[in-house]
Amino acid sequence: MSIQLTVRDLTKRYKTGDGVSQINLDVKKGELVTLLGPSGCGKTTVLRSIGGFLEPDSGDILIEGRSVIKLPPEKRPTSMVFQSYNLWPHMSVYDNLAFGLKIRKMSKAEIRSAVSEALKLVRLPGYEKKYPTQLSGGQQQRVALARSLLLKPAVLLLDEPFSALDAKLRHEMREELREIQMQTGLTMVFVTHDQEEALSLSDRIVVMNHGHIEQIAEPQRIYDEPATLYVARFIGKMNFLEGVADGNHIRVGRLTFPNAKRLNGRVTVAVRPEDVSLNDAANDGDGLAGKIKQMMILGHYAEVSVELPEYGVIRTFQSKEAIHDLWVGKDVGIAFARMIAYPVNENNGG
Repeated sequence: MSIQLTVRDLTKRYKTGDGVSQINLDVKKGELVTLLGPSGCGKTTVLRSIGGFLEPDSGDILIEGRSVIKLPPEKRPTSMVFQSYNLWPHMSVYDNLAFGLKIRKMSKAEIRSAVSEALKLVRLPGYEKKYPTQLSGGQQQRVALARSLLLKPAVLLLDEPFSALDAKLRHEMREELREIQMQTGLTMVFVTHDQEEALSLSDRIVVMNHGHIEQIAEPQRIYDEPATLYVARFIGKMNFLEGVADGNHIRVGRLTFPNAKRLNGRVTVAVRPEDVSLNDAANDGDGLAGKIKQMMILGHYAEVSVELPEYGVIRTFQSKEAIHDLWVGKDVGIAFARMIAYPVNENNGG
């Protein structure tokens, strides 16, 4: 698969000290890549630099093998969907969509056909005569998306486009965007601070922290194998315990695990709640002894918190069938199906 977008040694620093340094990224043709991280991590700086809305201090940006670093936004083969819809309120949906095509000197018949197809793609057929004020937030964002799709960009840029929508609509729009991306084969770069959004949408995720990249990988790998303690803290729920690495083993109390990274000394052990198992008591000498502190029923499963005298509270996910035999105050034993270890001195970025 050919490379559609290359970001090479991109650096952009603001007077405040925020910004990005030495960002390198390749995006394949037809791929949806998400830049994920908290506010101020640099993800929007990268996106706006790709779109030409920011001038980097150094580095290069290539689209389809051609440098676009010197080109203004309107000359780049990109299109951006913003968080705010940026629709002209005095124009109908048709005119909002047709505007960019008229500038490109397309014929009226071609424009009519293209607008009709774009509205079908975003599930708004027949909305040509409506005005933005007559549309819901979700419908306005669909029109904004259709406007960008009509320009047939080599790379579509999306800057937290669904963050103003309610949770249910956000979920629907994510599904629709993924469907559109698969239908059109468009290359997309998506920015969000919402990890669920990133995990559900992306072919690959770029986890950013304080202006640099922590990890680039497929969603499942980011979740299963966070490369750094920062990624482990940021993606999904995670338990953290102190352990000791010694030779071939990592020890957490009476539990032992393989020391695949060949770590030595004190380590931070990370365990997903779904990888924590409970048994009636740690009297077999293999588990960690604890007491159930809290139980929260969350539909088809429950989150059970267990107090461990040496390690604090550990969160576990249990099936709704399993919790019939559990109660607050019950003594239990804990074991881990899998874990990941990190050196204690690793810079976790806060």
